[in-house]
Amino acid sequence: MEFLKAIQRQTGHRLAPCLKFAVGGWMLKGLLAMVLGAGFFPGQLRAQAFKENDLKAAFLYHLAQFVDWPLEAFSTAEDPIVIGILGADPFGKALQEIVQDEVIKNRKLSLQRFHNTDEIKSCHILFISQSEAGRLDQIFIALKGRSILTVGDTEGFAQQGGVVRFINEKSKIRLRINVDSAKETKLTISSKLLRAAELVGNKTGKP
Repeated sequence: MEFLKAIQRQTGHRLAPCLKFAVGGWMLKGLLAMVLGAGFFPGQLRAQAFKENDLKAAFLYHLAQFVDWPLEAFSTAEDPIVIGILGADPFGKALQEIVQDEVIKNRKLSLQRFHNTDEIKSCHILFISQSEAGRLDQIFIALKGRSILTVGDTEGFAQQGGVVRFINEKSKIRLRINVDSAKETKLTISSKLLRAAELVGNKTGKP
């Protein structure tokens, strides 16, 4: 439960105005309160009241708060944390509205969209769209050695080397984290986030 509590504590007051995904009057802040109060399993949010991709966009934003990058991942102290989307963008305006004017760990957030890995010069969180499912192996080879938190929701994402996979299961969104992939990218993931996720490794065989 620590992950959801930390999200509510750190961003609850700022998140509601920028997330306009209301359905029947519910905002994300209210949903988090409902989830916490009802005691749902950590890392799982009921997606039925919100569009699935809106909820995933919110998760992408929160991930930046629970991951530390090595110093060499930034050229200067003023460099932003870049959230990138590789391939078709499933979020519409949602993710842009979330990251706009936000600052995390004394760094601004920036959103960039990429058509191929050659375009990725600076990126810290990379959502790899389902449109790229057929070339995940090539993408992970191209990104090898770079401190990028790769995130996706395609079948086999974690098994092929992705760090975080969003899983929609029985109207809930949960996280699967490949700790071996995270270690290879030199990322430090908060214990709060790890406790809220299903942890796998390269040898577990789970996708």
